[in-house]
Amino acid sequence: MDTSKKIAVILSGCGVYDGAEIHESVLTMLAIAKHGASYTLFAPDINQHHVINHITGEEMKENRNVLTEAARIARGAIQPLSDFNINEFDALMLPGGFGAAKNLSSLAFDGPDCDVEPLTAKAIQDTHKAEKPIGALCIAPAVLAKVINNINVTIGQDKGTIEAIEKMGSKHTLSNHGEVTIDKENKIATTPCYMLDANILQIEEGANNVVKAVLDMI
Repeated sequence: MDTSKKIAVILSGCGVYDGAEIHESVLTMLAIAKHGASYTLFAPDINQHHVINHITGEEMKENRNVLTEAARIARGAIQPLSDFNINEFDALMLPGGFGAAKNLSSLAFDGPDCDVEPLTAKAIQDTHKAEKPIGALCIAPAVLAKVINNINVTIGQDKGTIEAIEKMGSKHTLSNHGEVTIDKENKIATTPCYMLDANILQIEEGANNVVKAVLDMI
């Protein structure tokens, strides 16, 4: 195992409906560690789009900060995304959750016409320009498709998201549980996770496989 490989992971809050998907985030961290690499967690220091009650699914009348909420998953060991420097890392990874489509971008509201949060876009662009690999889970591959043109990604089988990815100028490959789509030319690996009806064992398989694919491209 090569313990020198360093992976930056961008979180988008805490909780599937308004932040980072917790299972995907933790299992990505676990997979990185199991493969002998290290990770550093980042999140943009911005307000969440909104806050959702995860029992009722209803919007709550309060404001929360993406970095502060992501720190819950990180056990406090997290840095503002403004501190990210690709020269210090070998790869970048983005777990999913609605936070990727609500906080890291406006994909959930604007589809292919979405904007991407500036520091998130810069992190993705800097990694791609440095020819270092990027991994993304769940809905996060669609964010990559907005920032980097003409890439090949997967979010599983969701028709609406596939159409958005294709309208943004990229290719989509259909996939199932645990499968990883690898764009070798652009060094991008993606997997569907909870974009499919999945259980936690299937999420662990997907996270492990996409992490391995990213590490293999370093």
